[in-house]
Amino acid sequence: MDVLIGKSTLVFVVSAVALAIATYILGYEPASIWAFVVAIIFSIILYTAAGTICGLFSKTLLEASLSIMPVALVFTGAPWGVLLADDFPIFKVLEYAPSVQLVHLLDIQNIGFTTGDLLKPLLIILTWTVVLTIVSVVLYQRRLKDK
Repeated sequence: MDVLIGKSTLVFVVSAVALAIATYILGYEPASIWAFVVAIIFSIILYTAAGTICGLFSKTLLEASLSIMPVALVFTGAPWGVLLADDFPIFKVLEYAPSVQLVHLLDIQNIGFTTGDLLKPLLIILTWTVVLTIVSVVLYQRRLKDK
């Protein structure tokens, strides 16, 4: 468990610093700074868990790098898939992808938003984060028992 937490902490810190620098350089000002920070924290944990899950099924670093590609494509490409929802109704399910919810949260204007506008995306991202984190911890523990 120490290895899992240690590696995750390093990824978390590097990701947070990179996002903070990018946000500063781009001059982005969120409608709610606390919702923005919470969503970013949840997202970093979520993607770390997804990467851990892919890594647990890989035997080499090359396999891990390749196995994360489809997951990254689905999770980060979901906002583009939503654009196809009018033509292909199956893509409407992507509306609940964490990256789409993050986009919704980032698009909220500084004036005229409600707490509900902030909570829905945060709760969906939180749900994804909790589920993937639990799955990654369970798979990690099973992998340790297999060895």
